[in-house]
Amino acid sequence: MSTPDNADDPLYELRIEVGIELTEVRRSHPETEMDLPVTDWLFDPADAEREEIGLRGLLDAVEVLEEAARPGGPPTRPVRCPPSMSPSTSPPTSPST
Repeated sequence: MSTPDNADDPLYELRIEVGIELTEVRRSHPETEMDLPVTDWLFDPADAEREEIGLRGLLDAVEVLEEAARPGGPPTRPVRCPPSMSPSTSPPTSPST
């Protein structure tokens, strides 16, 4: 069995790990837990749903980073703070009375 060219890439490894976790969350069938009494729940179905949403977001972020790292990929843009949050501005002062 051969390994992919990007097997040593941390983003590749992270994408694989997140994919495995996402598969496990999907297999847990949180919707069936709702039919059971609360005392029989192995996990809170709302927690499983939140975890799936978080994993999907992480997977999307990894894919964006992988695309940006490819030659000819979209150019990366610096994240800019709005002027009101700029570290160079001082906080507003209240008028003294």
